[in-house]
Amino acid sequence: MVIEWLKVRVSPELREKFIQKDAEIWTSMLATYPGFLGKEVWINPDTPTEVIIVIRWASREAWESVPSDRLKQVEKQFTQEFGEQQAIIEAAEYQVRKFPLASS
Repeated sequence: MVIEWLKVRVSPELREKFIQKDAEIWTSMLATYPGFLGKEVWINPDTPTEVIIVIRWASREAWESVPSDRLKQVEKQFTQEFGEQQAIIEAAEYQVRKFPLASS
């Protein structure tokens, strides 16, 4: 499993609208692609301008299979409906490793 990790800066008064529109637009689109396993949105109560988005993919290939023109189209739709463009201030990729628990 691969994790797409994004940190987005959002003004505090628009945070809930951002989370709602993100679910309606981005999550709905990503869910149509094979290999999309799910998504979580994390908020830090001590940093109201920060939203962390964690997207789980079956593989890097599944993540990269989403066409770039589709991503641009959805970004444009999101910006139009949300009303302003948000800055991704940090992005990372993680691989999930799971090991069996040793029996005692």
